[in-house]
Amino acid sequence: MTYRQVTFTVPGARIDPISDALIEAGALSVDVADADAGTPAERAAYDEPGQAARGWSRGRVSVLFAANADVEAAIAAACRLSGTPYPPALEQTEVADHDWVRLTRDQFKPIRISPRLWIVPSWERAPDPETISLRLDPGLAFGTGSHPSTRLCLQWLDANLEQGAHVLDYGCGSGILAIAALRLGAARAVGVDIDPQALVAARDNAMQNGVAAQFHEPGAESDTGYHVVLANILANPLIALAPLLSARTLAGGHIVLSGILEDQAAEVASAYSAWYDVDAAIVEDGWALLVGRRRGEAPA
Repeated sequence: MTYRQVTFTVPGARIDPISDALIEAGALSVDVADADAGTPAERAAYDEPGQAARGWSRGRVSVLFAANADVEAAIAAACRLSGTPYPPALEQTEVADHDWVRLTRDQFKPIRISPRLWIVPSWERAPDPETISLRLDPGLAFGTGSHPSTRLCLQWLDANLEQGAHVLDYGCGSGILAIAALRLGAARAVGVDIDPQALVAARDNAMQNGVAAQFHEPGAESDTGYHVVLANILANPLIALAPLLSARTLAGGHIVLSGILEDQAAEVASAYSAWYDVDAAIVEDGWALLVGRRRGEAPA
């Protein structure tokens, strides 16, 4: 079976309306991207929490239709329905049917995090039975180990986690950090996330790895008592969470912060300096990891 893919560009403000209208007009799927990607005009669709969404100035829309569909008529109907001018140019190609599950799986191979730690999809064999393999499949929740911010956290855990530690992963996503902590010898690991889908994914991942990590919405975790507090989020939320996370960390314990761009590291470190002695940032591919040790008493 073959399909017809049609690609065109629309103004940024029309991306959502025409995408919805195309589905109503018979499109099988709609994919959108920044039409200026790879140029100086490229910009993120969303900014960090606490900052306004910026949006794309132009959207590149790729639409999949059945092979026998009247593509031009469907696009014209979608344009009328959404109030979008008919695109001046349409790029059309044929797309052959594939085993999409196999092709998707082929993109995800075992990832070596450290000499003794791997992340391995469930359909792959563990590369080295003498090492620790974290079983994790790509899904809706962030955290597969492929991103530098996650790798930096995992590498820190492997090198520094003390046996029997209690660990809090704030903004746990897939649960990978809490799961890794237990596999590396933690006595207790708790994950917190505001996304219900992330909590479901994290619990499933913990079961797949045979560990008893606990995952909750914020506020359900105990207020104090963690030797290690991890937060792999973004700079602005990390700054806002500094008082809360410091209250969760035992004196002498560690804060491990990631999801920070290199040029944001100093600002985030400053936000935690009231409670922690923060080390110099560890940087990989423009992303920074900050680690601090909790002082005995928080200042008044």
